[in-house]
Amino acid sequence: MPKDLNDHICNEQLFEKLFKTHGKNLHDFLYYKFGSHLNPQDKVQEAFIKLWENCKKVTPSKAKSYLFTVANNLMLNEVAHQKVVLRHQETKPKSSTNETPQFVLEESEYMEKLQKAISNLTEAQRVAFLLNRIEGKKHKEIAALLDISTKAVEKRIYGALKQLRKEIDGI
Repeated sequence: MPKDLNDHICNEQLFEKLFKTHGKNLHDFLYYKFGSHLNPQDKVQEAFIKLWENCKKVTPSKAKSYLFTVANNLMLNEVAHQKVVLRHQETKPKSSTNETPQFVLEESEYMEKLQKAISNLTEAQRVAFLLNRIEGKKHKEIAALLDISTKAVEKRIYGALKQLRKEIDGI
């Protein structure tokens, strides 16, 4: 076995030669083993960065195996991370609430009564009421939309409220 002239690869020309010699082969190795969805080019770059950071500890004869080992480990870490992400996406959020079944039933009954009461309003009252309470429009805006006075809008909304209170009185 020939003796290395340098016991490390911190020489820029030597490092560049390593990159040109093994960069493409390392990329192809990662691409064929793991596919393109895990960005093998990025892992090649990271492996060379780690090699440069540890250049004093790596001899030129061990540089190729160091690069392939580091890159392979980076890809394996990425695969493990993707599994965690996938597992997290599959977990469904808690769908239960602190509401009792009776409350849920009463709420649905109330909503049915409210819908029925709203449908029993006159069209003018229903339009003004829904524009005000659901869409959050002001009396002036509703008056401009319907081309009526603000007093007429107020009368329609208050008439609708009076009618709704009468019909939903039981709740």
